[in-house]
Amino acid sequence: MGNGGRAAARERAGRTVLKARRAAAHLVAGRAPASRATGGPGGRRALLAVMALCVLALLPAAWMRFSADGHLRGTADVERTEVAVVFGAGLWGEEPSPYLARRLDAAAELYETGRTEVVLVTGDNSREEYDEPEAMRRYLVARGVPDHRIVSDYAGFDTWDSCVRARKIFGVDRAVLISQGFHIHRAVTLCRSAGLQAYGIGVDDRHDVSWYAGGAREVLASGKAALDVLLRPDPVFLGEQEEGVTRALESAR
Repeated sequence: MGNGGRAAARERAGRTVLKARRAAAHLVAGRAPASRATGGPGGRRALLAVMALCVLALLPAAWMRFSADGHLRGTADVERTEVAVVFGAGLWGEEPSPYLARRLDAAAELYETGRTEVVLVTGDNSREEYDEPEAMRRYLVARGVPDHRIVSDYAGFDTWDSCVRARKIFGVDRAVLISQGFHIHRAVTLCRSAGLQAYGIGVDDRHDVSWYAGGAREVLASGKAALDVLLRPDPVFLGEQEEGVTRALESAR
């Protein structure tokens, strides 16, 4: 290699060392070097803003998971509780969806083993042709739960409404809640915030596309739930107190 070639090689090596030193200085100072991937300082700010929004979006769900963790049980080890609350999860035609059926199966098991005496089914009946509580009642009766041990809440339009109505309308102060794992943390947190001494059972289900979609939906729903806890709004429909749970418990004794 001639003198010119060696000089060019030394120049390239010098530039490489200089870049490495600059990168090291940025790292020591706690900064990432500007790159084409982030588009310089503006790109870094945009990336940080996106990361901050993601963290903020996940905070309510993380708080609810942490808040409910000590109040979850399995069907085999849940303590005896007079009232079980089953939340609606949609209908297929006039029958419970597979997710809702699994919740109802768990409630029937609790009743059969003597761990609960009354099942409060809460769901959407906002229009005549769609009646979640009635479909839930039929399903439970077909699996051996006596009709007079089932109480229907026809205005459980969302989880917060169901929790508040269970406490204020039906007079429930202690209950075991039944739902899927992706929803039970929010249900327990909301019901405890509404004044119930609540425990939750997260029923098992196949982790299919619907399961993961439900988990993703929980991120958005947890944001609304955090506002519900903070603002404590009245349900869409509150109404007058009902004695259905009291009468059902009396019939069980």
